[in-house]
Amino acid sequence: MSGSSSSARRDLPLGVFDSGLGGLTVVRALREALPNESIVYLGDTARVPYGTKGAATVVRYALSCARHLVDRGVKALVVACNTVSATVAPERLRIELDIPVLGVVDPGARAAVAATRTGRIGILATAGTIASGAYPRAIAQLSTRAEVVGQAAPLLVPLAEEGWTTGEVPRLAVRRYIEPLALAQVDVIVLGCTHYPILRELIEGEVHRRIGPDVAIVDSARATAHEVKTFLETRDLARHGSGEMRSVHLLVTDVPGAFRETASRFLGDAVSEVEQVDL
Repeated sequence: MSGSSSSARRDLPLGVFDSGLGGLTVVRALREALPNESIVYLGDTARVPYGTKGAATVVRYALSCARHLVDRGVKALVVACNTVSATVAPERLRIELDIPVLGVVDPGARAAVAATRTGRIGILATAGTIASGAYPRAIAQLSTRAEVVGQAAPLLVPLAEEGWTTGEVPRLAVRRYIEPLALAQVDVIVLGCTHYPILRELIEGEVHRRIGPDVAIVDSARATAHEVKTFLETRDLARHGSGEMRSVHLLVTDVPGAFRETASRFLGDAVSEVEQVDL
């Protein structure tokens, strides 16, 4: 690759997609880790949720989202959806689209294995992600001594989207989901859904009360952002600059108005424009 073409590739945006809102926590983490990068985010709000769909359908949806972003000219794809990452191997997207692809499951698994002292790792995720067995498989490839305990926490997604991050209702829901992990005496809990970082403070408080203050909370969004940064820097794809925050262009397949209102909470700042696209 010539110097000029390499420079042009560095200046291309990152592509990020999810079935809906949750992947915006990955975008937020990417902006913190890589402030010089522009990002194009696609939320497939017309077909959300993916977790209730069959594997073949999830593959079809993921490919349509990925192709749309590739057609817009991105330098790499981040699959900011645990359901897609658990169903469609990044290698498949890489081969079909001829572009670097990174998911959220493997970074979360690596961070969990690095953090555990006892080998007992808890996974808090949606029912679909738990049923897929993606995290136990990924962790087993990294450590033969790890014991993985999965706990589905479906109510946390609507609570995050409604902004119910404090108060008795979300606290009781979190407590209910934490109990089995407390009984298993895990020392690491992976937030295996990209919605859950919105509730991190509440989850962390309940975990420390119910299990202990030394339990590590692994945010798969932050773990993914860290690995994306390392990947881009290693491949000389990271955009250089003064650290000035670059743009985030938001795309959805339905209800852009409602998405804009909630997106500001996930990103931590105001969202002015959301473009609706047809896949």
